[in-house]
Amino acid sequence: MTTAILAFDGTDPDAPARRAAARDAHVAFITAEAAAGRLLLGLPLHDEAGRSLGSLMLVAGGAAERDAYLAAEPFATRGVWQRVEAHPFRIAALPYQPWPAPSSPPPTGRTHTVLIGWDGTDEAAADRRMAARPAHFARVKPMAADGTLLFGGALLDEAGRMTGSLAATRHASHAAAQAWLAEDPYATGDVWRDITLYATAFRALPYPPLPR
Repeated sequence: MTTAILAFDGTDPDAPARRAAARDAHVAFITAEAAAGRLLLGLPLHDEAGRSLGSLMLVAGGAAERDAYLAAEPFATRGVWQRVEAHPFRIAALPYQPWPAPSSPPPTGRTHTVLIGWDGTDEAAADRRMAARPAHFARVKPMAADGTLLFGGALLDEAGRMTGSLAATRHASHAAAQAWLAEDPYATGDVWRDITLYATAFRALPYPPLPR
């Protein structure tokens, strides 16, 4: 099991300073967590203008591992994150490109876009997802292989039902990401009804490989 943590900074004037003050401790912590196999991926969440909004962290395990992670994460303990959502997450087994080496240079700007797409809540929502699923997977499989899709998978409720999608794509603008997702069967098939995009930058850390 994997837990997707969506954590959002405060909106008060001191929020950027809190993030900056905790950043070095955060990077040291997530590097160690990645090396230990407990953190599968961590990405910053920015708005289209590049302002920090929060973070996306994929933590291996369920509620106990999530709580242990948050109890030690500097961005959580030092008040950087003011709102935290945690969702069970199933990473799609696709032929993702291997992660870059941890020694790779850090990014100097936006490299990817994070997509969060929530399904409808009506009685037909699950049927629409299942009807569009084969075409969706046929589309994203080659995109994982060529690096367009950094990762992707299904957001779940506590009962294990698929209620949305989470992915990161190699698009350096909202416009490019919107054009890409507009052609996805989950978009054309009315599966996703609430879509949010975030700018992000991938920083290479000693992450374990994603499922293939």
